[in-house]
Amino acid sequence: MRVGVIGLGYLGTTHAVAMAKLGHEVVGFERSSNRLEALAAGKLPFFEPGLESALTEVIDSGNLSFAASPRDADLCELYFLCVGTPQVDDTGKADTSFVFAAGLELAAVISSETVVAGKSTVPVGTARELQRQMSEASGFEVLLAWNPEFLREGTALEDSLKPDRIVVGSSNSDSKAGGAVLRCYESLITSGVPVIEADLETAELVKVAANAFLATKISFINGMAEVAEASGADAVMLAKAIGYDERIGNKFLRTGAGFGGGCLPKDIRGFAARAQELGVAEAVGFLSQVDQINKRRRQRVIDIAHEELGALSGKKILVLGLSFKPDSDDMRDSPALDIALGLAKAGAEVSVHDPVALDALGERHPELLRARALDAAFAGQELVVLATEWKEYRELDPEVLGKEVAVKTVIDARNVLDVESWQRAGWRLIALGRNVHKN
Repeated sequence: MRVGVIGLGYLGTTHAVAMAKLGHEVVGFERSSNRLEALAAGKLPFFEPGLESALTEVIDSGNLSFAASPRDADLCELYFLCVGTPQVDDTGKADTSFVFAAGLELAAVISSETVVAGKSTVPVGTARELQRQMSEASGFEVLLAWNPEFLREGTALEDSLKPDRIVVGSSNSDSKAGGAVLRCYESLITSGVPVIEADLETAELVKVAANAFLATKISFINGMAEVAEASGADAVMLAKAIGYDERIGNKFLRTGAGFGGGCLPKDIRGFAARAQELGVAEAVGFLSQVDQINKRRRQRVIDIAHEELGALSGKKILVLGLSFKPDSDDMRDSPALDIALGLAKAGAEVSVHDPVALDALGERHPELLRARALDAAFAGQELVVLATEWKEYRELDPEVLGKEVAVKTVIDARNVLDVESWQRAGWRLIALGRNVHKN
């Protein structure tokens, strides 16, 4: 099929590459000339393992090309909308203006046989209104489907090529739109990937409902960690024990500084805002507590620093990690960045290290000292905070590092360090939700 992908951010770029690898003739559309130029040269404007080499491969094969606008290329059979839906400040609502702008731009060039499929995460009801506006602008009923994405940063291409399910929503009177999307995924479906065909509203809800559940599970165990810290229990052992219950499972039950990124925090706030608009705010009222627990875990790390060092003014603290998760340079709503900024605001001399996110940080937040060399970053530090669980940090040698720091104290905000080896090396290790540090 000839496929168009509108919006070449993280989602759009990954999806365009994946569709090209499946053998489709793909055109990626992006308004930013700098981003478009970089992608056409095979360079990613963000970090994602394996994606840049795949990008180069599909460009060289001729399966992926680029243009600034659908007006600048021949018509495609199927267009995917992959534009952003950022959170509106303070309200928590999702900004869908980019979705409607892209849809109305398409309405001016498509035919009555063209299928448009949304992949952006949107409030329930958006697709139906988008279809109405596009149909009004074009003069015919636009064929619209909704096909939510389930990518995880760090494994995005694999998630696209080996998804755990494909969800396609379309209006009750229209099977043609959903059918075109399913044809695009034919090789994946043939390989056994489950398919859920639904109405537009259900397809929109699937993504936010999934993220709300995952966020709730993370905040649940972090709520238990607060109880564990107050009572002397071990939240890591607690998670292990309840995770054996097949009704609960052990995934997303790791205690720590909480979740971040461009999806979970934004999506639960947007979900809550939309539920309020629909008059059913009480149905998802628990999401405000999920959000608050998550924010408290970041503050808890800063509170521990105060407990260990007293006044933080002038104290030297090293924060390991800036991205919200390993194998990513994404710092949107990152617990690690929030912790570093909170420590700096309290007067500490904060050095930050991250294997890839320092470049993405650029000139922002000059109050943070950039530590480019990991080995040298520990010299003279009075406190170390492991804030993102990069492999490089999990494999650190506590014996060697103990000779570099001024004070051998580490806060493991991700519960990934081997407690016994660090304690044998003389470190005071403080792990969130665990009573493992020596008094």
